[in-house]
Amino acid sequence: MKQYIQENKERFFQELFSLLRIPSVSAKPEHKADMYRCARRLVELLKEAGAQEAAVYETAGHPVVFGQYNQGAEKTVLVYGHYDVQPPEPLEKWRTDPFEPVIAKDPSTGEEAIYARGANDDKGQLFMHLKAFEFLLRKGLLKHNVKFIFEGEEEIGSPSLPEWIKEHKELLKADVVLVSDTTMISEKVPSINCGMRGLAYLEVTVTGPNKDLHSGHYGGAVANPINVLCSMIASLQDADGRITVPGFYDSVVELSAEDRALLNRAPFDMEEYKQFLDINEVKGEKGYTTIERTAIRPSLDVCGIWGGYTGAGAKTVLPSTAHAKVSMRLVPNQKASEITELFTRHFLSIAPPYVKVSVTPCEGGNGFLIPLSSPAFKAASRAMTEVYGMEPVPARGGGSIAILADMQQILNVDPLLMGFGLERDTIHSPNESYLLRQLFAGMESIALFYQYW
Repeated sequence: MKQYIQENKERFFQELFSLLRIPSVSAKPEHKADMYRCARRLVELLKEAGAQEAAVYETAGHPVVFGQYNQGAEKTVLVYGHYDVQPPEPLEKWRTDPFEPVIAKDPSTGEEAIYARGANDDKGQLFMHLKAFEFLLRKGLLKHNVKFIFEGEEEIGSPSLPEWIKEHKELLKADVVLVSDTTMISEKVPSINCGMRGLAYLEVTVTGPNKDLHSGHYGGAVANPINVLCSMIASLQDADGRITVPGFYDSVVELSAEDRALLNRAPFDMEEYKQFLDINEVKGEKGYTTIERTAIRPSLDVCGIWGGYTGAGAKTVLPSTAHAKVSMRLVPNQKASEITELFTRHFLSIAPPYVKVSVTPCEGGNGFLIPLSSPAFKAASRAMTEVYGMEPVPARGGGSIAILADMQQILNVDPLLMGFGLERDTIHSPNESYLLRQLFAGMESIALFYQYW
C-alpha cells in the first residue's frame, strides 16, 4: 500500500480536504444544511472508491450515510465512523482557519500534519478506511464484504442512531464493526483499545431570586446561586477523589492485581505527561495510577459553569440563576441511565431550602469491553505490528463512543477499535491536527487487517 499512497496522496489530500472544508457541526442548528452537504460528499467518495451502493438515509436527527460492497464473501466488515465535528470555538485560539485545511509543520517536532477541525476526529480517521478499501478493491485483494455506516451525531451522543440501527438490523449484519475514532497510547508505542468508558452528561440549574439583584442591597441577605452551585459541586467528590453520589460505585468491578499490572505495563512517562499539559502535579482518585484513573475508574467533571455577569468591567449583580454542565465517565457495568438517576436524586437532595434546583439529562451511553482472543483482534495486532515494527499494547480508552455499546448489543457483534490518533492532535480543542505519517500508517494497517482476518 505504501506505493499506492505515494502515487495517489495528492488526490487523497484533495478528497479529504473537501470533507474538512464542510463545517458539519452537529451541535449547532444553523449547520443543518452542512450536515447534508457532508453526507452527500461521503456518498460520492464511497462510490468513487468502488462501493456498489451508497446513499443518505434520514433519521430523527442528522442523516446517516450507508454504503456497501457485497461479493458474497464469507465474512463481512462493518466500518463505523462519524462525519460530524465539534464546534471550533474559541476561534481566536486557532492559528489557521478551522475549516480551511492546511498541511503545516508541527511547531514542536517539525513533522507535517493536516490542521483543521475534524482532521483527526473523525473525518481523517474514517477517510483511511475509504482509501484502504479502494486500494484492496482496485488491486484485486479484497476478500470480504464491506459495509460502511457514517453518522452525523456522535459528537452529541448519537441520539437518533440506535433506533435507526434497530430498524436496519438486517442491512447492517456483519462479523465485526471496524472503528478508527480513538487514540494510541503514545507516539512511540501503538495500541488497540479493548474497551471504552461510558458517559452520563447533564445540565444543572440553581435558581435563587426571581431576578438579578443589586449585590450591595441584597448581598449577604439572599443566597447567591453561583455560590450555592459551587458548594454543591464541591461536595460531589471527597478528599480522596471519590465521587460521593450514593450508589455510584455499586456496579463498578474492581480489577484484579494481575489485570492492573497488565494495564500498567503500557509505557507512561509522568514528567513528560505533566510537561505536555503544563501542570505541576496530577490529581485523581487515591490508590490508582494515572493510567488506571483514565481507563478503569469512573470520573466526574464540570465541563462548563456560568451565571451572572461575565463581560468587561464590573457589574455588581447578584444573579438569579447559575448553571453547570456535568460529565461523568463510566466504566463497563455502570449504566448511564442508572447513574443519571442516582446523580439527579442526590443533587436534588443536597439542595438547600433557599434555592430551587433542576437537573436535565443531555446525553449518555454505556461502556464496553471486547475479548483479546478474537481472530479480529489478533489480525489487527498482526497488521499494526507489521506497520509499526512492534506489537500493539491492549489498552482501554478513557473517552466514550456511546453508540458502539448499542451496536454491540443490537447487532450482537463486537467493535474493533484501530485508532491512530495521538494526544498531540488536540481533538475537541483549537488547532486540531493529524500527522501525515499516522494517516498513512492507518491506511496501511487497515489494508493489512483485511488480508490477515
